[in-house]
Amino acid sequence: MAKSLVLAGVIALAAALPAAADLVTVQSQKPVAETMDALQAAVEGAGATVFARVDHAAGAQTAGMELPGSQLLIFGNPKLGTPAMQADMRAGLYLPLKVLAYEDADGQVWLTYQDPAEMLSGLDIPADAEFIAKMQGALGKLTSKAAE
Repeated sequence: MAKSLVLAGVIALAAALPAAADLVTVQSQKPVAETMDALQAAVEGAGATVFARVDHAAGAQTAGMELPGSQLLIFGNPKLGTPAMQADMRAGLYLPLKVLAYEDADGQVWLTYQDPAEMLSGLDIPADAEFIAKMQGALGKLTSKAAE
């Protein structure tokens, strides 16, 4: 009986946590701030709107705590986001798109974002919706460009 409860707990916890496969990670050759500057320039150059840039490390400092370099860029393009929300308004919980640039314990900088197909998979949106492929393509191109 105890084993069944432990197993049920492990299964429930695993189901509640996002799988690592849901995240796409790109290695950057630059420090966090430069990587994020490059990402922001690429996003703006592509005609998308940057809504916010959050510096998590700076926020930690204001609380008297420390984090390695970590910044989040929140951005979107109504041409991609609106069709997702037309298909299911709850897509607005996941939009605009977000990309995190962070430094790991070894000093390596990474760009990470959630795959839009996985992000929107629990909604009433067809897996083959054209806007999902466009979001995936845009995120891939933008992060690759920023990481160079």
